[in-house]
Parts: sequence; C-alpha cells; structure tokens
Amino acid sequence: MSPPAKLSACIITKNEADRIAACLRAINGLVDEIVVVDSGSTDGTTDIARNMGAQVFHNDWVGYGPQKRFSEDCASHDWILNLDADEVVTPELYAEIKALMAQGPDLPAYRFKLRNVYPGKSKPRLWADFHNYVRLYDRRKVRFRESLVHDTVDTKDEPVGQLTGSATHFSARSYAHIRQKLDSYTNLQAKALKKPAWTIWLRLPFEYPFVFLRYFVFRCHFTGGWDGVISSHLAAEARVKRLLKILKAQKSLKAQSE
Repeated sequence: MSPPAKLSACIITKNEADRIAACLRAINGLVDEIVVVDSGSTDGTTDIARNMGAQVFHNDWVGYGPQKRFSEDCASHDWILNLDADEVVTPELYAEIKALMAQGPDLPAYRFKLRNVYPGKSKPRLWADFHNYVRLYDRRKVRFRESLVHDTVDTKDEPVGQLTGSATHFSARSYAHIRQKLDSYTNLQAKALKKPAWTIWLRLPFEYPFVFLRYFVFRCHFTGGWDGVISSHLAAEARVKRLLKILKAQKSLKAQSE
C-alpha cells in the first residue's frame, strides 16, 4: 500500500464569477490546496477564488494544454485533481477520492466521468452523455499534453484506474454560449487539422445528418426532449462549420503560396 498523498486542485479560469464558487465549494475539505490560474478575468472571478482560500496566479492565455500544464507547475503537491470552473464534484466522487488519497493511490492516474447538464438545468438528464477523462493523477508520471486544442492527459502507457463517482459538468450558461464555445473551438481545430480538400468535400453533404443522428440517437439526447434537439443541432452545425473553416484556411494558404 502506498503512503497517504497530499492533493492539489488545479483550475483554469477566465470570467467564471457565476460558476467558480460552486466548483470550489464542492472540493472544500477534499484537497490540501487550490490553485487557480486566471487568464485575465474582469468579473471578480479571482476575488471569489481568493476569498474561498485559493492561491491565484495570472497567466495570459496560451492554449488549453499549455494553460493546464502551467497550473500543474504552480501546485505544491504532486498529486493533482484537475478541474474546470464549470465542473462540480459530486458527494460520491468526493468520498471516493478522499478515501483513495488517505490510503495512498496504487496507480499513477485515475479517470472519472463528467456528466453533462443542459443550460438552465440543475442535474444531468436520463442517460446523459459524459466524457471519461483522466483528471486525478501524479504529475511526476503523467501530465497534460501541450496541445492548444485538446486538454487531455498524456498517460504515456501508464496504468490508469477508473473511479465510480462522477462530476457534474455545467458546460454552458445558455445555448448562445454553446454556439460561441463551439465556434471558438472549431477555429482552433481548423488551424490544427490537416486534411486533403477532396475528403472534406466528400464529407460535407453527410456531416450534418450523421452528427445529428449520432448525438440525438446514439448519445441519447432524445431523453432531453427539446433540449436534446437543440444540443444535437448545435453539435452537427459546429462540425459542418469546422469543415468549411478548414477549406477556407487551405484556400488562404494556397493563395499565399502562389
């Protein structure tokens, strides 16, 4: 059995005054320190975080992966619970992590599910879709990737455990906010993805119906009623926009080279 481990929570923020308190409140007593890395909030996010006991650092936005890595470097302890400001640890996950840290983790990294909540709702829908990410880990063994777009942990073939508890993901304040986030995300993806133009033209007519069907049926958004229809539409719309942005970027590069 490994010795008990100290735990640092690392959270990146920008203008999260309406959500950061719930995130921090849910981990009160679970972690030994809270590190908040802010990239220029103007809404009082940093004041709320400090008043709730967090150490706050400023770092200009450098992309998802690099920003997460900066937060890891700011932590005093090697074991990291890496959260976003819109994620709230459930009591079940709290108890599970608390027990794990007390007995000493046997593995270098652990996944747990982030269950999505529709805008304006207080809890996930029936059969809510989720992401299952590594968010609890030993930074001496694994760390976030440098990717500007994808904020995922590079496990380097290290063994990864699965926690049964989950966190609730209040990803968007409104459907307009979802569209804004997806638009920003597809801008980054369009710069990072390199695909032959002919493959994009082939995919374009089928992208919307395929993605809508995948979200509405196979990811069970039909259980969300009208909210499920809107969410599936926005996901499909974003994928089409991504393809169009890739084509536009390729056309611009071609024009510059001529």
